[in-house]
Amino acid sequence: MENRRAEAALRDLERAWARTDTVFALLPPGALAARPIALRQPFIFYLGHLPAFAWNQVCRGVLGRPSFDPAFDELFERGIDPVETDSFRAAPTDAWPPAPRILSYRDRIRDAVRDACAELEGRAKSGTDVLVQQARILAVVLEHELMHHETLLYMIQQLPAAQKLRPPGLPPLERDGVAPPARPVAVPAGRVRIGADLDDLPFGWDNELGRLEVEVEGFAIDSTPVRNREFLEFVCSGGYERREHWRAEDWAWRERQRIAHPFMWRRSGRGWTQQTLFDEVPLEQVGDWPVYVSWAEAHAFARWRGARLPTEAEWHWAAYGSREGSLRAYPWGDEPPSARHGNFGLRHWSPVPVGRFPEGASVLGVLDLVGNGWEWTDTVFGPLPGFTPYIRTYPGYSVDFFDGRHYVLCGASWATDEALIRRSFRNWFQPHYPYVYAKFRCVGDRARGR
Repeated sequence: MENRRAEAALRDLERAWARTDTVFALLPPGALAARPIALRQPFIFYLGHLPAFAWNQVCRGVLGRPSFDPAFDELFERGIDPVETDSFRAAPTDAWPPAPRILSYRDRIRDAVRDACAELEGRAKSGTDVLVQQARILAVVLEHELMHHETLLYMIQQLPAAQKLRPPGLPPLERDGVAPPARPVAVPAGRVRIGADLDDLPFGWDNELGRLEVEVEGFAIDSTPVRNREFLEFVCSGGYERREHWRAEDWAWRERQRIAHPFMWRRSGRGWTQQTLFDEVPLEQVGDWPVYVSWAEAHAFARWRGARLPTEAEWHWAAYGSREGSLRAYPWGDEPPSARHGNFGLRHWSPVPVGRFPEGASVLGVLDLVGNGWEWTDTVFGPLPGFTPYIRTYPGYSVDFFDGRHYVLCGASWATDEALIRRSFRNWFQPHYPYVYAKFRCVGDRARGR
């Protein structure tokens, strides 16, 4: 059994490495030094970070092997998560090693991880190391790699057109067609569990494990996430200029950054456009795409509409609740995620109109809960009861962000791999971070409808 798990994990890693190479191939020569987002390192850091992470977790962290390049292991060990742009200064471009040397380091580490599988299998049979059992340490590396694909893609989206290469065979953008109207869906009261047990999952991060039982009162939730055309009403009504819609800290951020519309929108004499990975599209053609905004903007819109954002527990109950009161594995049931269920897995390379995948709806008919964009909740990211940072090779994965300044997101975006789509998975970002592919929907009191 352990042999098969390690072999399957390695196959998944090989596929992830191939996708990593595909993502970096979107950058022409010279673009590796670019840093399109001030809150992130330049691309060349991530070229070394992904293999360094694999080495530091598997070969050094679990197997205790001596390093062949300890300077690189340390240089590329961890990224950053600053609260404000001016709190971080990236290293000068010439401080990074040349790309060929980093690629040689990457290839050597990939070979080392391949060779490590036999030893990991042997330890799994003879020991009790939780990271070796069920090939969990390989899952740590795999899911870290997959999460960074999404980071790299929204960074690439911010590059000028001359600094990125459109891949062959890119699917055409799906512009407005026939999208279902938004409507409030009544969600009955129920009891929801957030979290999972370690043995219930092939792999789970430390913040997923634990048990939080929540009694959820009845409420109403939007059947679809907020669309571009709906958010445009907020913009045109002066929503960004009316302080009463914003928390004090969000208003100060909005004024400091001079924010007047969603980050992925552009305004010119010809009207509004929506930025995508490789194009800018007239907003009127993608009015039914979900709007991508920061938590602060989503929160302000909800206030403007006389509603609010869902809590993590409410979102889970609307997404996974069954008519019998139990929780389903996915909104649509127990079938693994597929192309019929939502816009994820890099199948479309962009958002699509909301409601495009009715087979992915929850039992109550709530659409787009998984795919087309992560969904903001009103819940501050924190540990679940029974939390333990069990991944000893990466103890700060979650703990470093239990600071009261990050909010939980649920679901998945178009750039999220299916391996990350599970009920217990928790994403999180700061409320003023506008780059992620994050949508939202509003909830309100069931009796009032809002």
